[in-house]
Amino acid sequence: MLCKIIPEKCIACGLCQVYAPEIFDYNDDGIVILKNDSNAYQEFVPDNERNNALTAYRKCPVRAIEIIEK
Repeated sequence: MLCKIIPEKCIACGLCQVYAPEIFDYNDDGIVILKNDSNAYQEFVPDNERNNALTAYRKCPVRAIEIIEK
């Protein structure tokens, strides 16, 4: 599963990090970044984090997260 973030859409609500703290983090302005590579806009999600990533995707109020099933 591929997870993409769209920082321009992020409103810094914090829900993605609540639901998937091993995947998402925030920059100094509170905007979403990927925890493993703060310069990346996409990464493959490990199988053990799949459900957390999907929950974060579903809970994001502005759709700043996209999920592509592979």
